Amino acid sequence: MAEQTSPLPVRNGVNATRLRVPTTGPWATVHEYVQQRFGHLDPAGITRRFTAGEVVDGAGRPLSPEDPLGSCSVIWYYRTLPDEPQLPVQEEILYEDEHLVVADKPHFLPTTPAGRYVQQTLLVRLRNRLNNPDLVPIHRLDRGTAGLVLLAKNPQTRGKYQLLFENRQVEKSYECISRLSPAASDLDPDAAAHARFPLVVRNRLEKTKGIVITQSVPYDVEDSGRRPHERRRAARGKRRTQAVPGANSSSRVELLETGKNHHGQLTGLFRLTPHTGKTHQLRVHMALLGLGIMHDRFYPVLESDGPDDFGEPLQLLAKSLSFIDPLTGEERQFTSARKLVEAPNPH
Repeated sequence: MAEQTSPLPVRNGVNATRLRVPTTGPWATVHEYVQQRFGHLDPAGITRRFTAGEVVDGAGRPLSPEDPLGSCSVIWYYRTLPDEPQLPVQEEILYEDEHLVVADKPHFLPTTPAGRYVQQTLLVRLRNRLNNPDLVPIHRLDRGTAGLVLLAKNPQTRGKYQLLFENRQVEKSYECISRLSPAASDLDPDAAAHARFPLVVRNRLEKTKGIVITQSVPYDVEDSGRRPHERRRAARGKRRTQAVPGANSSSRVELLETGKNHHGQLTGLFRLTPHTGKTHQLRVHMALLGLGIMHDRFYPVLESDGPDDFGEPLQLLAKSLSFIDPLTGEERQFTSARKLVEAPNPH
C-alpha cells in the first residue's frame, strides 16, 4: 500500500507527524482518544492544538475538540520540537545537481530526525540550507559514522536512485581505525598483522527492536551454503515468507596501513567493503575479529550511556560511493574528504 502523503507542508525542515486513530472505541471524540494516549505529556497543549485547528485529518481538514471518533482514521500534526543545543560539527556538500545532493556528514550528526535530535540532523539542516522541503536521504548512516550520504532533490526521479540501493547496485567502501597489539606487527609490510588480510567475514546478525546492539547468532553448519549477497532476492513486491537460513551478512576487510597514531598507539587503517547492509554490520564484524573500531561504545562491549566526547569520534568513515546513474547512464563516483583522527602517521 502506498504511503499516504501529508496534507501539511514541511515546516522548519521537519515533516508533519502521522497518527492512526481508531474508528470505534470507548472515546467519544478524536480529541478524547489523543488525550488518553498522550495527555500525560501535555494535556493543555493537546487541547490548544485542536482548538487552534493545528490537528488535521487526511484531507487536511482541521479537527476541533468536538469531532467524533470515526470521523477520520488518521490525523496529522506538527510535533513540539525540543530545545536542541547546536552540535559543534558541520556537514559539507560535495556535489549538487537538479536530482541529487551528495553530503559529507560529520561524526555525531544524525542523518534524520529521531529521539532528541530534530533540527540538529543532516536532513533538516540541508532542507533549511537549500530551501528544499522535498529533500530526502536515499540511504542512512549511523549518528556516530561520518562520510557520504546521497539525498534526492526531485520526487519524480527519487525512486530510480532508491532502487540502486535496494538492488545493491551501489559500490560502497568504508575506512576504519582499530588498535593493534604491539606483538601483532613490527610495522613491516610482511608482518603478522598483514598476513590474515584480506579476508571476508560472514555470519548471521539479528537486531531486536528495543535492544540497541546487533547480535551475532549461531546457525547449523548445513546452512552455511552460498554467500548471503549472492542469494536470489524475492521478486519486487513480494515478501519472503520464510527467513533465509545461515549467514545473512558479509563484509570484506583489508588492512591498508599500520603505524603509530598521534597518541603513539599502534593502529591499523582498514578498508571495509560491505556486501550486505545489516544494522551495525561493520562494527560487529571488526569486533568479532578482535579489532573493535576505536571509540566504539557499543562493540565489543556496550558501555553506559553518557554525553558525547567530541574529541573521540567513532573511527568509522563512509569513504566512497560509485554507481551507474539511472538517468544518464554515466558512472558516478564520490569520495569523502574527511580523515580519521586516529589513523597511523605516515612512516
